[in-house]
Amino acid sequence: MGLKTLKIFERISKNSFIKQSLGTLALRISGVILLFGFTLFLTKSYSPKLVGQYDFVRSYLLAIGSICLLGFDQSILYFKGRLASQNELTQLKKVYVKMVGMLFLVSLIILIVFLLIDKNRINAYFLDDEVYDILLKSSVILFFHGLSLLNTEVFRAMDKLYVAELFRNIIKYIPLIIGSLVLFYWHLETYLVDVFLIGFVFLALFSSILIFIYFNKTETTTEEIFTSKEIFTKSYPIAISGMAMFLLMSFDIMFLKKYQNDETVAFYSVGVKIMTIISVIILTVNITVSAKIAEYFSSQNMIELKRTLQNSARLIFCISFPVIALISLFSEYVLSLFGHQYSIAQQSFLILIIGQGICSLFGSAPVYLNMTGRQHIFQIILIGAVILNFILNRFLIPIYGMTGAATAFFCSSFFWNFVSAVVIYKKDKIKIFLH
Repeated sequence: MGLKTLKIFERISKNSFIKQSLGTLALRISGVILLFGFTLFLTKSYSPKLVGQYDFVRSYLLAIGSICLLGFDQSILYFKGRLASQNELTQLKKVYVKMVGMLFLVSLIILIVFLLIDKNRINAYFLDDEVYDILLKSSVILFFHGLSLLNTEVFRAMDKLYVAELFRNIIKYIPLIIGSLVLFYWHLETYLVDVFLIGFVFLALFSSILIFIYFNKTETTTEEIFTSKEIFTKSYPIAISGMAMFLLMSFDIMFLKKYQNDETVAFYSVGVKIMTIISVIILTVNITVSAKIAEYFSSQNMIELKRTLQNSARLIFCISFPVIALISLFSEYVLSLFGHQYSIAQQSFLILIIGQGICSLFGSAPVYLNMTGRQHIFQIILIGAVILNFILNRFLIPIYGMTGAATAFFCSSFFWNFVSAVVIYKKDKIKIFLH
């Protein structure tokens, strides 16, 4: 038995792909644990109002920041592939510099537009005199927020996978964790949002320094293969799916802020963060099978394609179901870990967790569409889900509060998973969901 185990580890050590996949998974799990631990500290040490403000700003940056990025964080990998096929990887630096320039320009335009809006109108909309100042600070930081996200994907494009995963899962939390600890011990908790925003300045500068160090190790040719216009036109369509997903994760927070209060945002957001544990399971399995889906579809090996999809659906269900069952069974206890007052979110929390479990039955539906050249179809489905999510949040939250927000999130998530599965079956006669 010991010899057999040793041989398995020897095979793993010789297979760089398996080692890389295990390393990536380990970093992502570490990120989830770190986020969970930090959330525990934050909810126990800071008032729900301050935690709610932090979550509100985080959602604002996700939604508006995705517009500023224009899809560059995803398209940089596309351009890397194009350049690699032409043996012109030294041009990646020029593509990156142009992306940074356009990111700065769009961030500046959004800041100017925000400054043109009347302060009283924004405060009156959210029924909170502090909102304008918070959103103004967030708008000033948009460029640094976008740059830190772009740089993370540039590390991937430069084959610095572990560096990218470190930034994505660990390093991005470090400034906030250190800052919140310092504020807590100095009794300056009211500056939590400021520390959160300033952290992106440090992340952007630190990651940019690393990127230019890596770029300076390679020679750059003077010839320009991609113009700024081509970079923009290739990037923005790719951004639509990402923007839609960010909006799906932001509308509920925005409407809870408007119709409820910061405390409600804090209570609800804890449930969303715990839900990310299940999301990581689904994402990890989908990343593993995505290349195989593209390979089997291109070669029209439908038997292996169906087998791969069924195996991924079963794996997602087998891993996520016990987690969902345990969390649901002890939901009140899990929420009370963050503070006794967070138990008020139990009903919405159960809707989010069980809803995510139901959506996990659809396996790799969105990945399938993206890996088989149907990205535009998936984009249309997601846009429909965003519209549905907006309408449901608008009408349910004023009446049902957190429960309405959770219901809206589940309904829109189920919508795009179900419609994707139906489209896949109609086009390729493949039952992608668990059966």
